Amino acid sequence: MRFFKKTNIDFLKPRRSMYLLSLCVILAGMVSLVVKGIDYGIDFRGGTEIVLQFEQPIEIGTLRNALGTVDMSQSEIKTFGAEENILIRTTEQGEGMIVGDKIKNAIQTALTDTKFIVLKEYKIGPKIGEELRRDALYAVVASLVVILGYIAIRFKFIYGVGAVAALFHDVLVTLSVMSLLDGVFPRLNLEITQEVVAAFLTLVGVSVNDTVVVFDRIRENLKIYKTMSLGEVINRSLNDTLNGTIITNGTIFAVLFILLLGGGEVTRAFSFALTVGTIAGTYSSIYIASALVLDWNLRQKKAK
Repeated sequence: MRFFKKTNIDFLKPRRSMYLLSLCVILAGMVSLVVKGIDYGIDFRGGTEIVLQFEQPIEIGTLRNALGTVDMSQSEIKTFGAEENILIRTTEQGEGMIVGDKIKNAIQTALTDTKFIVLKEYKIGPKIGEELRRDALYAVVASLVVILGYIAIRFKFIYGVGAVAALFHDVLVTLSVMSLLDGVFPRLNLEITQEVVAAFLTLVGVSVNDTVVVFDRIRENLKIYKTMSLGEVINRSLNDTLNGTIITNGTIFAVLFILLLGGGEVTRAFSFALTVGTIAGTYSSIYIASALVLDWNLRQKKAK
């Protein structure tokens, strides 16, 4: 199946403008992270998280007043998917499930006519949360180092650098978009959890696959079109792989978009991160990985 007939698009001509676009998105995201901070989930912060399902929608203020009777009015309280579902999160620590019981008892005592059931109750200590943050960072960095080594051996070192730069770009762009949009849409919960870290690692694997396909075609075309310049070979290779890229990444995007819309609150941040990452990965295979390989070789040629 071909969505496009043979194309002859000069992908690399606007590459410096694309560098600037990526830089602007990442800088905006970094400013957002500094101003707003990172919204860690309970996995990384430590504390207690409980999800309650009420018979009828209930006002957040009413619940906050109820928790105020046990000095927990500063807890994070928000809807969780449906309006009847409420997520309550606090960093208060206590032995066992004492904090969760304290929350439930306070609501039952203050709102005697209100009935609810517990959908989820989760507690994690601050030390474990700190270890999870560190291990998550190590996992992402380790995956990038392994990919750098693999591509450097299979192709050339500069190809490995270009691929890792593209992957690093994808992770930063996804993190930036999540930070910029976090809190903008009430039903879009974009806090950093273990599921989101899993999305980042999945993104690294999916994105590098597209980059390797492009690099493999560049290597083949360099042997076939020996009279062409490197820029012409890269452009031809990108046009050759365009149809496959659209089909593969378009299919992934369609599935993730459906999961984002209908998958529920639990998978929303995961599917959002992968959806944004898929778009960023398709873009970076062309305008980061391939473009960096070209610019590096042009600089080396100029230096000689």
